[in-house]
Amino acid sequence: MIPIGDDVPERHYPFVTYTLIGLNVFFFFVELLQGPRLEAFLYRWGTVPAWVMNWQERPEVLLTLFTSMFLHGGFAHLIGNMIYLNVYGKSLEGTIGSGRFLVFYLLSGLAGGIAHVLMNPTSTVPAIGASGAISGVLGAYLVLFPRATVFLVVPLLFFFPIVALPAVFVLTWWFALQIVGGLTSAAFTQVGGGVAYWAHIGGFVAGFLLIGLFYSRKQRQPFRYYGVPDRRYWAYREG
Repeated sequence: MIPIGDDVPERHYPFVTYTLIGLNVFFFFVELLQGPRLEAFLYRWGTVPAWVMNWQERPEVLLTLFTSMFLHGGFAHLIGNMIYLNVYGKSLEGTIGSGRFLVFYLLSGLAGGIAHVLMNPTSTVPAIGASGAISGVLGAYLVLFPRATVFLVVPLLFFFPIVALPAVFVLTWWFALQIVGGLTSAAFTQVGGGVAYWAHIGGFVAGFLLIGLFYSRKQRQPFRYYGVPDRRYWAYREG
């Protein structure tokens, strides 16, 4: 299922979300320009768990926990991540503010990277991708908008129906798949052809827990749901 939108109204232009998407696309094309130097480039800027675990020898490798967030292992990897960031990031940014959203995004990505390193301490394969940070956005979205409606495309052979499902179902199901994948798969990085499930799990849990520090209920009242036939509308009022 591919998310294409939700029914949470935009409060202002999602500048940070679009900027992050732009940066990810830009650095992906930087990767494409590397040619035969791509492998060395990914080892330089991707997160290599074994190196991070021994960071005392090369402290600069800690920076890769951030730089790896802007690299991707292929067009499908990039497009998939950016679709999720666009749908869920805009709603979250509009709720907690652009500055807070940027800090939240980076912290979630850091948490996802650390989780991946701790679960693969001897791996020498560089991990790349914005998945950990975006997973944090999903965790926060689940906290703030559990009753929102998410619109998804379901690829079925030659048909692509659009379905509307509650966010609590979509995100809980997504997280359950990451748990199953993390417990059953030995492949953890997009570079090696696998999925960094523990980066997803770590980022999601971090976002779920951290959002309380970025969302002030004293300043902003929670969204209220008003039932309207065939459609969900959300009203937001300032405190």
